[in-house]
Amino acid sequence: MTQSLHDRYLARIEEGHLRADPEQEAVLPYLDEIRHYLETVPQKKGLKGLFSKQPEPPKGLYLWGGVGRGKSMLMDLFVEAVDAPKRRVHFHAFMQEIHAGMHEARKTGVDDALKPVAEELLKGLRLLAFDEMQIIDITDAMIVGRLFQHMFDAGVMVVTTSNRVPDELYKNGLNRQLFLPFIALLKEKMVVHELASPTDYRQDRIGGSPVYFHPVDAVARAAIDELWMELSGGEAAPLELTVKGRKVVLPAYRNGVARAGFWDLCGQPLGAGDYLAVAEAVKVLVLEGVPRLSSENYNEAKRFVTLVDALYEAHVRLVVSAADIPERLYIEGAGSFEFERTASRLREMQSEGWGEGRV
Repeated sequence: MTQSLHDRYLARIEEGHLRADPEQEAVLPYLDEIRHYLETVPQKKGLKGLFSKQPEPPKGLYLWGGVGRGKSMLMDLFVEAVDAPKRRVHFHAFMQEIHAGMHEARKTGVDDALKPVAEELLKGLRLLAFDEMQIIDITDAMIVGRLFQHMFDAGVMVVTTSNRVPDELYKNGLNRQLFLPFIALLKEKMVVHELASPTDYRQDRIGGSPVYFHPVDAVARAAIDELWMELSGGEAAPLELTVKGRKVVLPAYRNGVARAGFWDLCGQPLGAGDYLAVAEAVKVLVLEGVPRLSSENYNEAKRFVTLVDALYEAHVRLVVSAADIPERLYIEGAGSFEFERTASRLREMQSEGWGEGRV
């Protein structure tokens, strides 16, 4: 093993990319222990002799805490350093792969559609790093326990981040009692560690910056591009959510920050449940190109109202580019009176510090 994670962390501080945070530093020994094991102990093959005398592997890590505390940053630092077959993936995206694979496997008539899919995805892997573990879909809840058991049985080390302590996963979900053995499995196989930093670094990055841009022009696009890079920190990928069989796609997502156009979310036949799923999945939404609204696009306007309500109630930070100021987005037609509340919420969501304390 080359440079320790702590040395890498200190180097980022020296370069001005990070600020020293004792709560973040306290996580590094857990990650370095996992890294050392992965890089020095061959993957067990079930053979006698050398492999049967391997040291006991460390537990995985379940790192949870509030928004913007640096969980994803620590995971990136760790994954970048590990020299072993690895994969870092957003938990939602991974579950979508599992569901798609199971759909294809069922066409072959197998009794257990999960087993061949899990075996194929885990083949040759030593480390799976999941970002943003959360369970909001009953179909995920019903298979995730068996899926993780496959991972542990295959000797794959699991590291995950989450906004919730394990006991809060799938809280109040349908048939939650069937999900409880999975929580017990997480506690058995993983160290559960809270990243209790008092600082919300994402709020620091967005604090003081404009978050509502109008009109939609080159100046607004350039400002949003700059803010997006500051918040997302790198390349993004689409995030697909499944809500009661429907697909809700956020075109760009990374580290809890999503970017979409108005028509991506409000031009589609989506409802309150879909927008609640979006609000659950992201901490910051960059929404571009909100047009002037009227009776001619009443359905889109109504969806926009529902989306803003969902984001507001979940304290999701919202960055917007729009054709006009909130009070002039919808000034005539059915629903214009009700839109006054949405305009008021859009104003409130622009205030510095709004959304702090979300967990």
